[in-house]
Amino acid sequence: MNTLHSIAQLRAALARARQDNKRIGLVPTMGNLHDGHIALVEKALQRTDHVVVSIFVNPLQFGANEDLDSYPRTLAEDQRKLLDAGAHVVFAPSVNDMYPEGMQGHTLISVPVVSEGLCGASRPGHFDGVATVVGKLLNIVQPDLAVFGEKDFQQLAVIRKMAHDLCLPVQIMGAPIVRAADGLALSSRNGYLSDEQRRVAPRLYQTLQQIQQQLVGGRRDFPAIIEEARVALTAAGFQPDYLDLRDAHSLQPVTPNCQDIVILAAAYLGTTRLIDNLQVSLA
Repeated sequence: MNTLHSIAQLRAALARARQDNKRIGLVPTMGNLHDGHIALVEKALQRTDHVVVSIFVNPLQFGANEDLDSYPRTLAEDQRKLLDAGAHVVFAPSVNDMYPEGMQGHTLISVPVVSEGLCGASRPGHFDGVATVVGKLLNIVQPDLAVFGEKDFQQLAVIRKMAHDLCLPVQIMGAPIVRAADGLALSSRNGYLSDEQRRVAPRLYQTLQQIQQQLVGGRRDFPAIIEEARVALTAAGFQPDYLDLRDAHSLQPVTPNCQDIVILAAAYLGTTRLIDNLQVSLA
């Protein structure tokens, strides 16, 4: 496994792989890898011959007062995990490699509609930063396939629309959420939780499951379902950011005729923001 830091080095290495008719896969990450990330790598390895894992903490997607400076950087440990997983290349550029002329005035990719509301409302500019860096990575690597986790459901929708709208020749694939034994969705930010908060954290997923059960059982008073769940989360010690039902395909507000629904939630435990989602088929 090679670890490369410059765009030129990476492009040269990938040119050799393409000469050997290898199908290229990409798994973009911000590092501090856990089993959820490794599942993305495994999915890419199943479908491609040469897998690149990028590790880059992208300043452009962090807002003011967010955790950019404290976000864990664990490259050596990440390299070990990726070697064990069978990845072929780690691409770990610096901020200067990705933004050599700085970020002020840098071209941005903005994806309308799907980036609005939910995390887009709570983190203004976040999805412009995500779409821009993912667009750059897709252009640098030019993969046949790129794999993203479904935990960041809105992010995946943004990336899919960007790739479609810009006619990028890449297949965007989602991978199911990987959870701890108690149901908590794996996240690099789970490490911020205290022991007591970690014990409470699975209640977020349990709340989504309760909503799912009500929907499958035929309940359709959507605002009341959401309000009851919000009250329950608050009582459990969360500070809900949003809790919503959306059409799983368009991310538009749910209607009584929706067959495929996604339950989306973001909530704080202390200063740690957790996100989760659960898809429900009513067909």
